Amino acid sequence: MTSLEVEIDQLTRLTNALDTSLTTLREARRALDHVRADELGTADLDAACDGFQERWGHGTKELAKRIKTVREGVRRSAAEYAELEEAIRAAFRQAAAPHE
Repeated sequence: MTSLEVEIDQLTRLTNALDTSLTTLREARRALDHVRADELGTADLDAACDGFQERWGHGTKELAKRIKTVREGVRRSAAEYAELEEAIRAAFRQAAAPHE
């Protein structure tokens, strides 16, 4: 027999952790946006920094999209499990009512 146990509060905590990671990622991206390559030194270093900034910006935007997708899935799963639990409780209450 297969058993499935879902801790809704754990899903909620995961959703909050994903929110925090999005905030941290956004803050890191903003911090690096203020660093200009032409402030760092040689032309080679400036070019390397420009390339990194482009890749970093693109990568963090893509990562943020994926985190948002996962976060929404976790949030929706938690809500649906909570709804299912309530429906099961209601069914048990209804089944027990005629016997009272």
